[in-house]
Amino acid sequence: MENMFCYQCEQAANGGCSKVGVCGKQPDVAALQDLLVYTMKGIAFWADKARAKGAKNTDIDRFMLDGLFTTVTNVDFSAEEIAKLVRKGAEKRTQAQALFEQANGGAFAGEVPEAAKPFAAASTAELAALGAQHGVKDPSIDPDVKSVQEILIYGMKGYAAYAHHALVIGLENEEIYAFTHKALSATLDKSLGLMDFVNLAMECGRINLVTMQLLDKANTDSFGHPVPTPVQLGTKAGKAILVSGHDLRMLEELLKQTEGKGINIYTHGEMLPAHGYPVLKKYAHLAGNFGGAWQDQAKEFVNFPGAIIFNTNCIQRPAESYKDRLFTWGLVQWPDVKNIDGWDFSPVIDKALSLPGFAENPGKEILTGFGHNAVLGVAPQVIDAVKSGAIRHFFLIGGCDGAKSGRNYYTEFAENVPADCVILTLACGKYRFNKLDFGDIGGIPRLLDVGQCNDAYSAIQIAVALAGAFNCGVNDLPLSMILSWYEQKAVAILLTLLHLGIKNIKLGPSLPAFITPNVLNFLVENFNIAPIGTAEGDLKQILG
Repeated sequence: MENMFCYQCEQAANGGCSKVGVCGKQPDVAALQDLLVYTMKGIAFWADKARAKGAKNTDIDRFMLDGLFTTVTNVDFSAEEIAKLVRKGAEKRTQAQALFEQANGGAFAGEVPEAAKPFAAASTAELAALGAQHGVKDPSIDPDVKSVQEILIYGMKGYAAYAHHALVIGLENEEIYAFTHKALSATLDKSLGLMDFVNLAMECGRINLVTMQLLDKANTDSFGHPVPTPVQLGTKAGKAILVSGHDLRMLEELLKQTEGKGINIYTHGEMLPAHGYPVLKKYAHLAGNFGGAWQDQAKEFVNFPGAIIFNTNCIQRPAESYKDRLFTWGLVQWPDVKNIDGWDFSPVIDKALSLPGFAENPGKEILTGFGHNAVLGVAPQVIDAVKSGAIRHFFLIGGCDGAKSGRNYYTEFAENVPADCVILTLACGKYRFNKLDFGDIGGIPRLLDVGQCNDAYSAIQIAVALAGAFNCGVNDLPLSMILSWYEQKAVAILLTLLHLGIKNIKLGPSLPAFITPNVLNFLVENFNIAPIGTAEGDLKQILG
C-alpha cells in the first residue's frame, strides 16, 4: 500500500492524511477501515430491509457497534485485527441478506448495490487492496452531499463508541440499532439528496442523545451517581497500574482483581471522572490520577513505573521504553502490544508486580464528580446566585484535546474568564486548565468537572434544568459553549447540540476538513456556529 486518504479527525494533515496518518495509522490500516465501513453499509442495506419486514438479529446489530467503534481515531492500528472484522462483516452481510429473504419470502426484486454483494478477496493484503478502492473520496457524489454523508458517518462512529460502553455494562437500545442500519443504508441510495442527509445528520444527533442517556443510566445504575470528589495527583507507595480510556466496567473488574495485592490503580485521560462514582471510589487502592490528556502519553508513560492498559481509544504509537509493559483491552489494538481479550487481567497484574512501582509522594488535589445529579442537587443555590448577580455567566469549555499549539487558546480562555463566572468542563480538553485554582462563588466551585465526553448528556441536563428554572430557552441562558474537537465522538456531540437547536457555539482549534464551504455556510446561517478567535476577543464578544 502506498497511498491513503483520511480526514476524519482534527489533526488531519493538509486537509487529509495521504501518506500515513498523523495518528500513526498506516495506509493498509486506513484501507481496511474504509473496507470495514463499506462492508457495514452492505450489511445495513439488508438489515434495514429485514427490519421493515419485522426481522432482526442481535448479533448483526452488535457487530455494527464494534465495527463502527473500531474505525474511530486511535482505536485499532492492527491490520490483521481489522481484516478479521472485515471477514466477520462479510459473514454478517450474508446473514442479513438471508434474514431479509426469509422474511420477504424470496429474493429482493430491486437493484442491489455493490456494497451489499459478496467480494472474493481473502488475505489481509487483498482486502487492503480492495479497501483502497472504497475510500472516502468519491467524485461521483456531489461534494456537499458527500460532506454531509461523512458528518453522518462520523457521528454514527461516535455514538457507536458510547453504545458499546453501555452494552459492556448490559444495556442496549433497539432504536440505536434501527437507525444505524437505516442511515448507513441511505448512503448507498443514489436517489437521496442533500437535505435528506442533513435530516439524517440531525436525527443522528437525536440518536446520540438517546445513546448518551443510555450510557448515563448504565454507569449510574452500576456505579452510583458521581459525587464531588478530590483526586490525588501525587503517588502512593506500592506497585502500580495505569488505566487509560473510558470504560468504567473494565476499571471495576481490574479493581476487584487487584484488591489486596499491594497494587495501586491510577487513572489517565478520560478515566479521571471514575473517581467520582461511589461504587468505584470505595476501593482504597484507586489511588489517584497520573498525567494529563492522551496526546502527552509518550512523554509521561516513560515515567510510570508500572503496567499500563488502554480500554478504549486514544492510544498512540508506544515508545520502546514502555511498550513491554503496555496492554490493550477489547477493541483497542496496536501491533506487537498484548491485547487482553476478556476479563482476566492476570498478565497486567503480573507485569505490575514485577515492576518497581511508586514511592510515597503526595501532590495536589483536583475535583471531579460534578455530574447532573450533583449539580442539580445544588440548583437552588446556583439559581439564587444567578438572580443576585453573583454568577454572571456560565461557560462550557471542553471537548477533545489534541497536540496542536492553537489549543492553548482554551487555557487562555479559562484563565481570563471573570471571577463572577462559572466554568463547566468535560472530556480530556479539561486538562488544559483543570489543575488551575479558580476558587468559588459563594461555596460553588468556579470549575465544575462534569465528566467524560459522553457526559455532555449531564451538561445538557444541567442546561435544560436551568432554562426551566428561568422559564426560557437554552439559547437565552447566560451560557456559552466553547468547544474543542478531535475525533468522531465530538462530531456526534455537536450533532446532538444542533438537534437540540443550540446556537452560538464556538468551535476549534480548526474546522473539520470534511466540511465544505456550503455546508459550513449552512451551519453558520442556521446555528451561528463560529470558529474560535482569540480568547480576549471571544470573551469580549460574549460578555460585552
